Amino acid sequence: MIYLGTQPVPGAADAVRRLRERGMPVAFVTNNASRRADDVARLLADVGVPADPSKVTTSAQAAAAVLARRCVPDAAVLVVGAPALAEEVAAVGLRPVEQAGDRPAAVVQGYGPAVGWPQLAEASVAVRGGAWWVATNTDRTLPSPRGPLPGNGALVAALSTALGRGPDLVVGKPAPTLLEQAARRHGARRPLMVGDRLDTDIEGAHRAGMDSLLVLTGVSHRDDLAGAPAEQRPTYVGDDLSALLKPG
Repeated sequence: MIYLGTQPVPGAADAVRRLRERGMPVAFVTNNASRRADDVARLLADVGVPADPSKVTTSAQAAAAVLARRCVPDAAVLVVGAPALAEEVAAVGLRPVEQAGDRPAAVVQGYGPAVGWPQLAEASVAVRGGAWWVATNTDRTLPSPRGPLPGNGALVAALSTALGRGPDLVVGKPAPTLLEQAARRHGARRPLMVGDRLDTDIEGAHRAGMDSLLVLTGVSHRDDLAGAPAEQRPTYVGDDLSALLKPG
């Protein structure tokens, strides 16, 4: 919606600037657990959208918050994902580990470009041993300038196949947890979720009880709306973010 990979979406920066000039609060959420909030804020700034890290909520943050409520302080958590996910786990007072032999209380799985068989094997052993399994998100694909690439959902599916079951909890869109945490964090009373993907952004808004705007600058297009189930039908549709500036 704002960027694709590291490239800006045309017109997005100007639309956000004009929204802010009108006094509209803007916050950002992302299913990608491979970057911390300050990294996302720097990327936003690089594409022309200055943002304070406090205005960014990631699925890694949301997953860590859930784990902190469930686990005792300093509990071991086996991390399958990028260093950013381990850093978020440590930031809430839990102990990131890499081996099932450390007897983790939980496994948290998020996207990481270096995730491979060794990490999945350790996670499989830990979950079979009773660890609570949390996925930051289950996006089947990850958008890139070269087209869709395997996302965290593909890696979760591999582990699900080995275990014969799915995660105990999914935090990111379309699950409502990430959006609900972001809304509470910013004191939003009538939030509008804006996104470019029906099966994550729009369904996530529906499940969180929020209105939604689908922008046609990313994964989902107008033709996709015809066959979309009820939970993936947006409240509004716009060609791009400038739709937020139009009356009615």
